[in-house]
Amino acid sequence: MKNFSFILFLLLSPIFLMAQTETQQYDVLRQLDEVEVRFYPSVMMAKFTSSGQASSGFRSLFNYISGGNTTNEKIAMTTPVHMEENENGSSMAFVLPKKFSKQNTPTPSRKDVTVYEAAPGHFAAITYSGYTNDKKESVATQKIKAILKANKIKMIGNPRVLSYNSPYKFYNRRNEILIAVDPETF
Repeated sequence: MKNFSFILFLLLSPIFLMAQTETQQYDVLRQLDEVEVRFYPSVMMAKFTSSGQASSGFRSLFNYISGGNTTNEKIAMTTPVHMEENENGSSMAFVLPKKFSKQNTPTPSRKDVTVYEAAPGHFAAITYSGYTNDKKESVATQKIKAILKANKIKMIGNPRVLSYNSPYKFYNRRNEILIAVDPETF
């Protein structure tokens, strides 16, 4: 994810100083070596998509949760931050607190941020520690793909990097690679 992680590190520094009180919920359905197969319920998310890697979208997303929305409401930061790259560019998404639904989520003031309800789904996840970087992301992605393939679990879509910690947390850091999976295959 070519320098995406380093840029994320620099841009996320201020936001992670704030207390984080909520983490996206999921249920673990199956354990396969280092991989968890999980079910994630639907959740509201704010997303920035870029046609390149030049901008992570952090500033736009931070503006949204800082009151840059139709109700001027400040929204608590949650974890994890979702990051994804594909052939069309990259995206960063913040999970919104569970109190939000389609009916009560404020509309972003900026046109480069979209708010949507993420559909419930099944995902495989592998956790790795330390500060994330391209090499760690690549190793974890290859490992999760090999475990899923060995267990004949069909992958759907691109891997995502999930980041849970402030850049100022030096120990017990948590990062994950998350890949959607076909529930008919496990």
